[in-house]
Amino acid sequence: MLDIAEELNRWVEQGRDFAVATVVAVTGSAPRRPGAALAVDSAGTAIGSVSGGCVEGAVYELCQQALQDGTTVLERFGYSDEDAFAVGLTCGGVIDILVTPVRSDVAGSALRAVFAAALSAAARGDAAALARITEGPDALRGRALLVRPDGSYEGGLGGHPRLDRTAAAEARALLEAGRTGTVVLGERGSRCGQPLTLLVESSVPPPRMIVFGAIDFAAALVRAGAFLGYHVTVCDARPVFATRDRFPDADEIVVDWPHRYLASTAVDSRTVLCVLTHDAKFDVPLLELALRLPVAFVGAMGSRRTHEDRDRRLREIGVTERELARLHSPIGLDLGARTPEETALSIAAEIVAVRRGGSGVPLTGAHTPIHHDGPRSRVIGSVA
Repeated sequence: MLDIAEELNRWVEQGRDFAVATVVAVTGSAPRRPGAALAVDSAGTAIGSVSGGCVEGAVYELCQQALQDGTTVLERFGYSDEDAFAVGLTCGGVIDILVTPVRSDVAGSALRAVFAAALSAAARGDAAALARITEGPDALRGRALLVRPDGSYEGGLGGHPRLDRTAAAEARALLEAGRTGTVVLGERGSRCGQPLTLLVESSVPPPRMIVFGAIDFAAALVRAGAFLGYHVTVCDARPVFATRDRFPDADEIVVDWPHRYLASTAVDSRTVLCVLTHDAKFDVPLLELALRLPVAFVGAMGSRRTHEDRDRRLREIGVTERELARLHSPIGLDLGARTPEETALSIAAEIVAVRRGGSGVPLTGAHTPIHHDGPRSRVIGSVA
C-alpha cells in the first residue's frame, strides 16, 4: 500500500473514504510482489495495481463491496487450467489479496488514524513500517500497527499487549533492513488462540546511487538512476565539470575528492556506487574504501586493460581477493552499447540484476524464472 502513499495521503487529507487491496502473499510467478496495492474511493476512482491487469477488475469490485459493508476480506487468485477464462493470473502464479475498507465512520476511525499516520510518513519520505494481520481470526484480520525507527508504535493488533510489542520489534527489524515481508507470530498459539501472519510494509527514504566522475556517461546514468527511484549524487574533484548545468537531474552535486567524500557520507546495504572516472589517482583510493563498505553494488568503468591495471594496483595496496570479488568491472552488461544512454542502460541493467538476483540472460529461450521470489517469511515463537 505504501507504494501509492502520496496519492492515498491526499485522499485522507480530503476526507475521502476508500478501500485498499494489497498483495500479501505470492506463490509462483506473479507480476507484483507483496505490498503492491490498488485503492478505490467511494466515487469509484481507482489508483495502483495488484497484478498488472490480470485480476484488477475483480479486485475493483471487492473494494467497492468492502466500502459498502465495512468488512475486511482475504481473497486468493490463481489460474485454472480447467477454466482458462476464470479470473486469475495468466502467468500461472497465485496471489493473496487483503481488501481493507478505510472509512471515517466511528467503526473505522481507529484503523483510519493508523493508515493516515503511515501514509503521511511515507508521503514525506520518513521511515516507518506498517504491520497488518493478514491471516488469523476474522475479527483481527486487517488490524494495523504503525512502527517507527525508534521502536515506538501506534495502533494495535487487538490481542495481548505482548503481541503488539513483539510485532513492533519484528516490524522494526524489517524497517531497518528496508524490506517488506511477512512474519508469523505465535507458531504454538498466542493469546488470540491461533497463529497470526503479518504483512510488514517498510517505507524508507530512496536508496542512494553515488556516481563518481562528472563525465558524459555519468549524465546519462544519473537520468537512469533517477528513473529507477534512486537518490542520485554526483561527485567529482573538478569544479569545472561537477556543475548543475551539466547534471540537472542529480539530487546532489559534490565537489570533493571521491574517496574523501565516500568516507564522510552515509551509505547502507541499498547504496549503489558507480565509479566512472577510470583514472587511477581517483579510482584506486576510492575503490579501496568502497570494497570494504556494506553497500549493495560497486562498479567501475574502464576497458579491460584499465581493469587489469586497476586490479593490480588494488592488490598491491592490500585489497583482498574476497574484496575484489565484489567489484563489477568493467561495469555493465554486454548490450553492445555505444552511446552514453546505451551505456547507462547496460549499467542500470546490471545493477537491477545484481540486486534482484537476475541472470542477465535473454528471457527468450531461457528457463530462468521471470519473477524472482521475494523475501521469505520469518517464524517467531509464541508470544503468549
